[in-house]
Amino acid sequence: MLNIAVCVKQVPDTEARLSVAADKTRIEEQGISFILNPYDEHAVEEAIRLKEKQGGTVTVFCLGPARAEEAIRTALAMGADKAVHLADAAFGGGDEGTAAAALEKAIAGKSFDLVLAGRLAIDDASGQVGARLAEKLGWPHVTAVTRLAVEGREAVANREIDGGSQVVAVTLPAVITAQRGLNQPRYPKIPDIMKARRKEVAKVTPADLGLSGGEVGGAGAKGKVAGLAPAPGRSAGKVIAGEPADAARKVVGLLRDEAKVI
Repeated sequence: MLNIAVCVKQVPDTEARLSVAADKTRIEEQGISFILNPYDEHAVEEAIRLKEKQGGTVTVFCLGPARAEEAIRTALAMGADKAVHLADAAFGGGDEGTAAAALEKAIAGKSFDLVLAGRLAIDDASGQVGARLAEKLGWPHVTAVTRLAVEGREAVANREIDGGSQVVAVTLPAVITAQRGLNQPRYPKIPDIMKARRKEVAKVTPADLGLSGGEVGGAGAKGKVAGLAPAPGRSAGKVIAGEPADAARKVVGLLRDEAKVI
């Protein structure tokens, strides 16, 4: 039996056309759709597979605004059993540290054997929350996992490293972050989606977690977004004519002198 917690985040749809909001510190949310973070889908899928194999429960934890409940419902439709939504407005404006601190308070002491999360969220790509959460829990962790086996109180994980892969064994409880390739997330069936709509999602406030206003959200954040700007547009390409050997020399020169990539 495994009791598994999965940390998820709602992010802008990968197909959404993003623009910078008027205050230059966030994206404009009006008119765009949001989804369950793709890396977190792998974490949810792996948790469900472990539950199906060994028994136990899967509980989803999500820190985010009211709209993030849709991402939670997606995880429930995939097969998660329970959900906790850290939805209070006081959580807003935080950083990776405040997110990890709040999630630690929500997870600690609940007899979880394993915490799964995505390697990173595609909106900020910081990849910090899983490691920070493990540090606060005092648990071992393995990041960017592409294969996971759990037997008894040991988890054996294959993870990506520069130029290859690494096999790491840790004693449970532990925190694992999922890389693409760990599995193929399932598509929820219509009956499961309907059942997920009826499942209760527990709402949690900072006070419920024993956190003060100065420890969460923007008030507790050590880092703040100074500003956002649209990515610069791409300049027109160049066509290099002439004999292949001459053209190749010109391309190398441009890459060295103008693009400065070699």
